[in-house]
Amino acid sequence: MPALAIRSTGGTTTFHEPVSAHLAAEFLTVPASTVDRCVAEVRACAEHLGIRATPEVIERVAREHLLALVNSAPPPRSPR
Repeated sequence: MPALAIRSTGGTTTFHEPVSAHLAAEFLTVPASTVDRCVAEVRACAEHLGIRATPEVIERVAREHLLALVNSAPPPRSPR
């Protein structure tokens, strides 16, 4: 299977850190490395699909992914 080619667009790193920092502050239970990876993957996916990867779009989609991650976690076990 051929590898996915990701084209690099100028300026994409300028908003990666602020978006990641904002989402990391919102999702305190998710490790910062997971938030960073989510933001990077959403950006790469948007660019691959030909969608303009603006900070607003990336943040909105990454937030939905992180919400799904948090909401899919099993509830904490209660002590017996």
